[in-house]
Amino acid sequence: MASRPARPARTARTAALAALLLAAGTACGGQDGAPTAEVARQSPAGDRVGTLSIRTAQGPRACTASVVHSPRGNLLVTAAHCVQSRRIGLLDGLVFTPGYRNGFTPYGTWPVKAITVDPRWAAEGDPEYDVAFVTVGALEGRQIEDAVGGNPLGTGQGFGLSVSVTGYPNESDEPITCAVRTSSQSPTQERFDCGGYTDGTSGSPWVTGNGAVVGVIGGYQEGGDTPGTSYSVAFDQRVADLYRKATT
Repeated sequence: MASRPARPARTARTAALAALLLAAGTACGGQDGAPTAEVARQSPAGDRVGTLSIRTAQGPRACTASVVHSPRGNLLVTAAHCVQSRRIGLLDGLVFTPGYRNGFTPYGTWPVKAITVDPRWAAEGDPEYDVAFVTVGALEGRQIEDAVGGNPLGTGQGFGLSVSVTGYPNESDEPITCAVRTSSQSPTQERFDCGGYTDGTSGSPWVTGNGAVVGVIGGYQEGGDTPGTSYSVAFDQRVADLYRKATT
């Protein structure tokens, strides 16, 4: 796995940046009878989810990310395609705004300092490794977990789990959420069916009732081709190894 510092902000070609943000945002496709996501109510646990954007909280949106517990209290999880592509490389100038709602930034905006992706994603864009851990810098002397707490990472828990999935569509200033059950897309990919997961929701965490993150929108089809079915890399030993790399 490659843990690399985020490069200093630079001016990207508009077309290239737009292409990455468009690819990063997608999730999902529809199933008859599936539920549709609703606006998420504000809660302390929900505020661990936030936007990844360029330079400021009001800058161009990249994706959704969330805080996961780590020894240093400074780690997020998202989809790898949210933060790196083979064409552009690492996306520069990213910031994380937890609990963002209607222009308000209740916990501030945190600068991205390092990104950890699997080398198979970095080299080939392999959808089996579409997960990234993102290190954010301190803000006013505090780490991100000091501000909002962090969800434990849940690996090796299999399929058929009841989860809530919260994320930020690019067209909305409020997060959406849906309570669903995961199922197997393949031995190494999982899915859920719920409408509303449009551009911007890639990286949204799949959180179990005990608070563990067991997936993020990404993986197969970079999260999905339509707004009603979303995918994730199965959180197994691959993700456990990447987390270990990000925290050592």
